[in-house]
Amino acid sequence: MTYSSTSEAIEALAAEIGDNVYMDIAKWHLYLRDAHLHTALAEKLYPLLGKGTLNEDQVEGVLKGISVKLGGGKREVPLVDLLPMQSQVHLMDTIEEYQRNL
Repeated sequence: MTYSSTSEAIEALAAEIGDNVYMDIAKWHLYLRDAHLHTALAEKLYPLLGKGTLNEDQVEGVLKGISVKLGGGKREVPLVDLLPMQSQVHLMDTIEEYQRNL
């Protein structure tokens, strides 16, 4: 799929991430769109997509760089620590599918 602008491409990636990737908090699945984190993640991942194949280490680095505030900001936890392995697999699958459709 061809996008007319970078922001449109990021929005499309964010939508896919928001629908497929969740955090596990006290055995609750909180999807990134509901936590309003899908766009921030897409904005950090999108520039890396143009540099070739994005690998798991790069994605993990991005996830480590996004802090999630808990308890009204009393504590911050890296996003990577809130995503179970299955959700990280969904993220990689989503990114790979997105790249194929570019």
